Amino acid sequence: MSRKMLIENGTFAVLEQDQTVIDGFMLVEDDLLTYIGSERPDHCDDAEVLDGRGLLFLSGLVNTHGHAAMSLLRGYGDDMVLQKWLQEKMWPMEAKFTGSDVYWGTALSVLEMIKGGTTTFLDMYDHMDQVAQVTEESGIRGVLMRGAIGLCPPEVQKQKLDEAVAFARNWHGKANGRITTMISPHAPYTCPPDYIEQFVQAAHDLDLPMHTHMSETQAEVEQNVADYGARPVEHLLKLGMFSRPTLLAHGVHLTDEEIEVLAAHKVAISHNPGSNLKLASGVARVPELLKAGVTVSLGTDGAASNNNLDMFEEIRLAALIHKGVSGDPTAVPALEALRMGTEYGAQSVFLNNTGKLAAGMKADFIALNTEQAHFVPRTDYVSHVVYSAGPKDVEHVWVDGKQIVKHGVCLTLDEERIRHEAQAAFEGLLSR
Repeated sequence: MSRKMLIENGTFAVLEQDQTVIDGFMLVEDDLLTYIGSERPDHCDDAEVLDGRGLLFLSGLVNTHGHAAMSLLRGYGDDMVLQKWLQEKMWPMEAKFTGSDVYWGTALSVLEMIKGGTTTFLDMYDHMDQVAQVTEESGIRGVLMRGAIGLCPPEVQKQKLDEAVAFARNWHGKANGRITTMISPHAPYTCPPDYIEQFVQAAHDLDLPMHTHMSETQAEVEQNVADYGARPVEHLLKLGMFSRPTLLAHGVHLTDEEIEVLAAHKVAISHNPGSNLKLASGVARVPELLKAGVTVSLGTDGAASNNNLDMFEEIRLAALIHKGVSGDPTAVPALEALRMGTEYGAQSVFLNNTGKLAAGMKADFIALNTEQAHFVPRTDYVSHVVYSAGPKDVEHVWVDGKQIVKHGVCLTLDEERIRHEAQAAFEGLLSR
């Protein structure tokens, strides 16, 4: 017996160039969107009806780079240079993380994300079984991987690679298909070349995409040249990474030639404007990347370097900072920024069935309450979402056709307990 829901009197952000919104109806059958249009569809008399008056429906937001458990370190190390921040603050604390810490840190992040309209997130971390557990329980869609730093003895390297492969194999396609996996060496500056090659081989063996950090800071690029005689793009190309479908986090410091290489190999970039600004890593060349045909999506990075997981903020930053640094108000238009947070996000994490409100797509969507001052006058809803809206406007959230947030309340997670356990976990880390 299929489940049907008909939303009537709604406004639906379909984000097509010639028509950005449709007023009317949307039909959801089980986990799929089957109709969006201005006329009431046939064969829906048996559907549950939701009055969409005062609501704007959007495809759920897609956060394409992060480390969810790092929410436990929110505010713990601010206003520092990246390498110093990692070596003096983050890595010593992360070395103490237990599986329980990762569970509660992830739960805290997932709670923040789904209440803020994010329906798909990417996570690269350790203790990934715990991350997958939270993903399964919460109802969110997760693209998950065991990230591995290779600055360790060979036997530890092997253990991490084995864990990455086992996790990818065990969890890919789980939670009714909501969990997919990738293979992820941490970064060219934290993984020796032969170690990266082992990850590339694992990705081939498992037929999975790859993800890594790359060219986040100028210092990292210079170090790569000093160590290996090549900038990171050429380095990863030589190591075979781009023979797999690849998503790179950051890509801040790129030359024209590197952008051409990424475009030629269909490598996607996760642009993390908030984190890059906070760590003073620089501003990625997003207009040039988009012009070259590179798929550019948006990520928050971890809550220790952002310090929130607000995808509306990333969308707004993407629309604003490139105007500011280029002097061109058309550099990243509002519609393009919103697509970066939705459609291009899904493409970046190799999900071709979500990221867009269209018939045949997965029913991953959100509803914003537009009965508020900052949505008036009703001139351009795309503009309002990008330049005016925020996570507190999210009224309802559905993933895979199931409602997981209703009137701003998460239906799948115990918010009070998560806040309590996350605070206790942080205090436990301090005392160890």
